[in-house]
Amino acid sequence: MGVKHGRDYEGILTDLTMAIGRIPDRYVFFEMDSEEWERLGASEQLEVDEALAEDLFYGLGEDSIIPVGSGVVIHDKDQHRIHILIGEEELTFVPLI
Repeated sequence: MGVKHGRDYEGILTDLTMAIGRIPDRYVFFEMDSEEWERLGASEQLEVDEALAEDLFYGLGEDSIIPVGSGVVIHDKDQHRIHILIGEEELTFVPLI
């Protein structure tokens, strides 16, 4: 289902991919360890990040908060944004409209 959005889906996905790239241990979401992650090349890591962004976009339609490694991704329906945080610190957000 995904989250409601007014922006182009591809633009949201690109921004979300970049945003989750700021979570250093995001690979834990796919049950990988740091050694497995480091063995991947840059293009393979980007593919994993893109898959994670898609999973999050659709998952946030069901659950508004999804943990990703040491971070958390939150769908703010009122502000039409997806927030990416580590602890109390907001790393960035992705606008949906």
